[in-house]
Amino acid sequence: VQLQASGGGLVQAGGSLRLSCAASGRTFSTYGMGWFRQAPGKERDVVATISRSGSIKYYVESVKGRFTISRDNAKNMVYLQMNSLKPEDTAVYYCAADRTDRLHTTVKEYDYWGQGTLVTVSS
Repeated sequence: VQLQASGGGLVQAGGSLRLSCAASGRTFSTYGMGWFRQAPGKERDVVATISRSGSIKYYVESVKGRFTISRDNAKNMVYLQMNSLKPEDTAVYYCAADRTDRLHTTVKEYDYWGQGTLVTVSS
């Protein structure tokens, strides 16, 4: 599967952005999906994950209540709605696909990656 992330940009603290990830192929619904982010000089870390059906979601503690992950299997899309953004959310955001449905939270568990989209939150 090929992934294409979009929707990043510059936003003021407290603002919102919606990231989108378009997936190619007919088997999108068989992949668990995740959003990761990588800030300058830091490792790539999980932000949120979603099961194949969309019924189960995981969020890292720092984004709970602010970010929402969702997917539309009919459109081969996964989204990350980000509200109440903070400067510490600044990073390159990546979508990733996992052949399993285990809501993995580590980079090594994901099989396919998008190219990343930059989110910059100004204070």
